[in-house]
Amino acid sequence: MKNRLLIELETLRKSINRDIINPMVPELALEDLRPLLTMVARARADYVKELLDLASRTGSDAPTLEAVHELQNRRIVFQELVDAVNALETVIQREYMDVKTGRNK
Repeated sequence: MKNRLLIELETLRKSINRDIINPMVPELALEDLRPLLTMVARARADYVKELLDLASRTGSDAPTLEAVHELQNRRIVFQELVDAVNALETVIQREYMDVKTGRNK
């Protein structure tokens, strides 16, 4: 009984998510994801570069609050983008949206 309920729950969840998400988002192909992944990579690079620059500027001294805020802002941007791409990946994995197959656009 419990397993059947869980199977029905998953089916219902997939149906509801697909009914809501699929009409709202375009059908994507792998190449459509390149700009998203590039954006995340740039945000990651900005975050890491800011950390290295901060260390270079401060040496062994404690950074200023302003400098830490700048690092924090870059982390927020990076983490938000990572979370969003992970959400998109979940949507694709669970088939809540249509995807293009092959290299066709």
